[in-house]
Amino acid sequence: MRLKRARPAVRRTPSVARRHAGSVAPRRRGSSTARRAARALAAASAALTACAAHAADRPLWELGLGIGALRLPHYRGADQSRTLVLPVPYVVYRGEIFKADRDGARAVLLQTDRVDFDLSLAATPRASSRDNDARAGMEDLKPTIEIGPNLNYTLARSTGWKVDLRVPLRAAITIESHPRSLGWVLAPNVNLDLALPSDWKLGLLAGPQYASRRFNGYYYDVPPSQATATRPAYESRGGAAGGRVLLALSRRHAGGFAGLFVRYDTIRGAVFEDSPLIRRQNNLSFGFAFSWVLATSGTLVAVDE
Repeated sequence: MRLKRARPAVRRTPSVARRHAGSVAPRRRGSSTARRAARALAAASAALTACAAHAADRPLWELGLGIGALRLPHYRGADQSRTLVLPVPYVVYRGEIFKADRDGARAVLLQTDRVDFDLSLAATPRASSRDNDARAGMEDLKPTIEIGPNLNYTLARSTGWKVDLRVPLRAAITIESHPRSLGWVLAPNVNLDLALPSDWKLGLLAGPQYASRRFNGYYYDVPPSQATATRPAYESRGGAAGGRVLLALSRRHAGGFAGLFVRYDTIRGAVFEDSPLIRRQNNLSFGFAFSWVLATSGTLVAVDE
């Protein structure tokens, strides 16, 4: 039996090693692990992005109906209140221009990262003078509607919260067979929106109010023909009309909407503070509502809520 002679080991010179390195890459365990981790991270990121996009898809419109209850003063500065129980329509529309959502019904005229310019709406219910001691024998206060431009400027924002400066300027008219113009109302305010657990949202708004002479006079004037021994004639001026703080808690879900609010009004410092129709300088209003969705659009739109 012949024994094979062992061949001496060949020692490669640095130049030979460099030539072979170009053709045969050494296996690096750490590099392979890093590549697998990067692929897994990319896949997870794509999955999360898809989930986020899906979560932002909402029906173009939603319609429903519910019920609500309100406790309101007859007017700001009144010492008597009334309770209203009424049906509450649930209307959500997420168009590019016209919108109806938790911020109210409006038409978005301009929208950037920090500035929104839209239309603002507000309304007040009727108040019967027969039910109010201060206005006994005077004309009833008709329901009113207010509409006008609203400028929103984002002061600060982060994940889960946003602070805006809002400047709505609205024209007011009465709702009756022959509507009357009541001039204008300016209600600048600072608004905080805060996201809470379980899809609840908290809104906090505070600011002063200013109004025209006609608007203030509609609520606080006493014509000479309606003056009495305890209610002298009075004519209001235009200008400062006090202020308000509003706290609202709401939650929208697949089945509908639930919300409540508490509002504090003050007429301290108002130009009509000495009107004989003022019986209380501070008022508290509150209410709640529940609505259920009855129909939704089959068209989905991407929204940032």
